[in-house]
Amino acid sequence: MGSTTRPELKGTFGVVSSTHWLAAQCGMSVLERGGNAFDAAVAAGFVLQVVEPHLNGLGGEVPIVLWDVTRKRVEVICGQGPAPAAADIDRIRDMGLGEVPGTGLVAACVPGSFGAWLALLRDHGTWRLADVLEFAVGYAESGYPLLPRIVDTLVMVEPLFREHWPSSAAVYLGGGVPRPGQRFHNRDLAAAYRRLIREAESSARGRDEQIEAALRSFYSGFVAEAIEQHCRSEAMDSSGTVHAGLLTAEDLNAYRARREDPVIAEFHGWAVAKCRSWSQGPVFLQQLRLLEAYDLTSTGFLSVEHIHLVTECAKLAFADREAWYGDPDFAPVPLENLLSSRYADERRALLGDRASLELRPGRPAEQEPRLPRREAQNVAEGHWTGTGSQSLGAVRGDTVHVAVADLHGNLVACTPSGGWLQSSPVIPGLGFCLGTRAQMFNLDPEHPNHLEGGKRPRTTLSPSLALRDGEPCLAFGTPGGDQQDQWTLEFFLAHALFGHDLQASIDAPMFHNRHFPSSFAPHDSHPGRLVSEPMASGVLDELRRRGHDVLETEPSSLGRICAVGIDHKTGILSAAASPRGAQAYATGR
Repeated sequence: MGSTTRPELKGTFGVVSSTHWLAAQCGMSVLERGGNAFDAAVAAGFVLQVVEPHLNGLGGEVPIVLWDVTRKRVEVICGQGPAPAAADIDRIRDMGLGEVPGTGLVAACVPGSFGAWLALLRDHGTWRLADVLEFAVGYAESGYPLLPRIVDTLVMVEPLFREHWPSSAAVYLGGGVPRPGQRFHNRDLAAAYRRLIREAESSARGRDEQIEAALRSFYSGFVAEAIEQHCRSEAMDSSGTVHAGLLTAEDLNAYRARREDPVIAEFHGWAVAKCRSWSQGPVFLQQLRLLEAYDLTSTGFLSVEHIHLVTECAKLAFADREAWYGDPDFAPVPLENLLSSRYADERRALLGDRASLELRPGRPAEQEPRLPRREAQNVAEGHWTGTGSQSLGAVRGDTVHVAVADLHGNLVACTPSGGWLQSSPVIPGLGFCLGTRAQMFNLDPEHPNHLEGGKRPRTTLSPSLALRDGEPCLAFGTPGGDQQDQWTLEFFLAHALFGHDLQASIDAPMFHNRHFPSSFAPHDSHPGRLVSEPMASGVLDELRRRGHDVLETEPSSLGRICAVGIDHKTGILSAAASPRGAQAYATGR
């Protein structure tokens, strides 16, 4: 690989990579002050809630995959909250809706991120709650420089805030639309953090007991009460009409962040660990299974054959995601069969030299697949259309990431998301918004991912941890919704198969397909669509000749991958972050 945009960082003490430089530096500060990788990740995670409120927040969710050297196994903490107990298909239809709206209060699930971050801190970290929250409180209270993308977002939603979401206008538009780079404060959010700390410290002296007390304050105390009150009011959403929310204090009181085993697949001496089928994580592993029979290195990195094979395998894996994935507590997801070599052999037989234009889920264990039946969604014109990146044009992402490795050998990847400022009104007095993840459910009662109370939606959030020869050596992830397990797969292939270092693997031209339905309302699809940054001369033209609907984007426009690594033979730690978007940074020494 040729020159990179920045060096792959190497050191022996600790490394952090995140989608915002302030989060990365705060995480590194924790390591410098004696914290471990998990303390650093939690501190960085709360900073991300403050400085990237258009991409994640305290009302959102976070899946975490980690290796703790004291336990010597990969573990997952599921910070994806479930749907409210009152949420079901009939309830949505009684509102006159054909789908769960993409914005507003109806789409809110229980906020899972606070529970997951505190579970990580309690069970794996060493710091006290007040100490890890110090950085986030400081930026919320004293201000931080506002990203241009946040301003772009606020410009687009200003009419919505002023006309329909006054609590959001009060926080974000009090002095008019702010300027890029302006020092911006969210004092209500700072006060919420401070109250969580104060109530924790006043009720307990021990570190773990204070963390438990903070969890009670959030899930059965003042935060839960404010959320229930907020959801009783009606708010405008993407349907063009007002609806109240379904979340109650009882829903929050019943929530606990879940510890789970990951799902793991082997690939050319590597083992990759992902979250289970409540995320889209297993599609990464299905793609590896399909690709393992090919000698990709002989095709040449980013050659026509390379891009074609990866794209066609992705189409098959994501078709299975559409048909089979859902919360395994509620639906029998045939994951073992989907990840078997025999099934991959059957699916591989469908691949040809030309681009497929069909959505083709398979029949694991001879079961018939079920693609969700969807009705045409009522989506109002103007600033209501869609959600997330699709409604906001140039504003990409909707998610953030932090990965950390420390000198002890601890490794963690976290992909926080949800609670976007543009998607749900601010909870008065708390300074943050609820998430809208329930839009990822469907209303087809026969489908594994249909809406049910207490059920986790099948999300796009997908952190990764990879092992080599049984040793954890790589933690990575990216924002990007449906693209997460396409961009990170290509990054992994560049590193694991083609031998490029972490930074070169991130910097290499990226591509993805939009062949399958989007996970976000209104769930549009573009059969055969291949989105690609510029490639070597003739590559994209040949892909068009093979039937791909190629959309060439600007250079360095796809993905915001963050990664950290450990070389167990040398004890060298490494880190890299994407230059795309001009805000992700890695740090370390």
